[in-house]
Amino acid sequence: MSKNILVAVAWPYASGSRHLGHIGGAYLPADIFARYHRVIGNNVLMVSGSDVHGTPITVRADAEGVKPIDIVNKYHKEFLGYWDKLSISWDNYTTTMTDTHIEVVHDIFNELLNKGFIDKQKSLQAYDASENKFLPDRYVEGTCPHCSYAEARGDQCDSCSKTLDPEELINPVSNISGNSAEFKETEHFFLKLSMVQNELSKWLETKKGWRPHVINWAKSFVKDGLQDRAITRDLEWGIKIPVDDLGPGKKIYVWFEAVIGYLSASKEWAQINNKPDEWENWWLNPEAETFYFIGKDNVPFHAVIWPSILLGYENLNLPTNVPANQYILVKGEKASASRGVGKTLDEYLDEWNPDALRYALASALPEQSDSEISESEMIRRNNEELVAAWGNLVQRVFSQIKNNFDRLDEMSDLSNEDENLLNDFENAFEQVGNMIEKVELKSSLQEAMKYVSKVNSYLNETEPWKVIKEDQKRASRILYTSLTAIDACANLLYPYMPTTSELVRDAIPKDTDKLWGVNKIKTGVKLNEIGLLFKKFD
Repeated sequence: MSKNILVAVAWPYASGSRHLGHIGGAYLPADIFARYHRVIGNNVLMVSGSDVHGTPITVRADAEGVKPIDIVNKYHKEFLGYWDKLSISWDNYTTTMTDTHIEVVHDIFNELLNKGFIDKQKSLQAYDASENKFLPDRYVEGTCPHCSYAEARGDQCDSCSKTLDPEELINPVSNISGNSAEFKETEHFFLKLSMVQNELSKWLETKKGWRPHVINWAKSFVKDGLQDRAITRDLEWGIKIPVDDLGPGKKIYVWFEAVIGYLSASKEWAQINNKPDEWENWWLNPEAETFYFIGKDNVPFHAVIWPSILLGYENLNLPTNVPANQYILVKGEKASASRGVGKTLDEYLDEWNPDALRYALASALPEQSDSEISESEMIRRNNEELVAAWGNLVQRVFSQIKNNFDRLDEMSDLSNEDENLLNDFENAFEQVGNMIEKVELKSSLQEAMKYVSKVNSYLNETEPWKVIKEDQKRASRILYTSLTAIDACANLLYPYMPTTSELVRDAIPKDTDKLWGVNKIKTGVKLNEIGLLFKKFD
């Protein structure tokens, strides 16, 4: 029976251009996973959107002398262009400034407040005396007290992934003026994480098959004792607080409302499709599965804080898995748009076939540890694996058929070689599919490419270009078997390279049309024309 699969993907700050680290970290893995589940018949809802309230947006707006909404509009449009070029198959890609999102955030805030999971507390907040303003946490930088990383931010350390409060930093400074940050007492609403500690700990113990760096970090974080955390801040740009208890100049803090976007985007999708209750199939159905695709810097919010919010709100599905990827490194440094490490995504999309870029990234996904990626290695994979192995396989079989046969019809019986190749493919879909379901995407791609190699080996052993001179029916059988295998390879590779895979599948007339399996190819008809799938880089 088909399952309901929610694919929830990290919300990128609409504050600057994206790079390969972002795509390999969350968006490409999510799309591979979603496409696979769709072709095997599951009901997939894949959602995300541009995070429009994050501090990086106000930082960029201040630097450029414009309003935050100007930055949001610019980069949200740019992101939509990325998704189109890379064939990222969203069901709903939205923003955190829609009416639906605000309504859902207010509903969750009020429900948690009524249940006692939110209360008012006084705390210290960073303050820039020269600018005469309170500083959002990401406007504060200093040395991490846990690992001594010198560029930790006031909410989190990118080096050790510890969540922080600005006052914990050693030598904290304002990102606005560069002056030392002061700390003043202010009153805010706090999420009482301590109330769900025991329940959250028990839930985490039930999670099997999570990546070690995710589950170990989450359990350790909870074991250390959950601390109540401020969910409002002295801000001008953000969602209004639904109760007027704190006075002016305060907004809901982005880390609290952004994760609620997965729910609000699902509800918005249902409204757009005139099925207002349809979202319940993914959020209220206990048989539904939910997967959160994020980078490792987002593990605290998705493996601990968002589940805590869900537990407090009650009756909504908790994450099935949080397959967070680690960092993609460029020359030893984490790829970063804000720090200028690595090319922008637009630069790559100007040069690369999007499917080839997807393939090169998928081959180096940082699933268990940080992964170094270099342009020379990406080019090698394109030239040797896509152009020389897969693309050349398609071209030479299509050319042999076109040049030697009007139609493939009369052919010899299957030989042992033919049967062995086709039997291999009957097992391929189960093997590759099992790996994808475990979110072992890099390994599943390697497994799929083994079958491309098997077809190339079969052709080199059977040599239809020689056989045709003596036995046309045998040559016809070899090429028909090869065509069947090529169609199967296109199915296996579809989640990774959807555009070129569809080109191959559409060019081969079939009696059956399995999207995940081996098809029966039609005889007595001509193949459709197909051009070169990939270009070779010098």
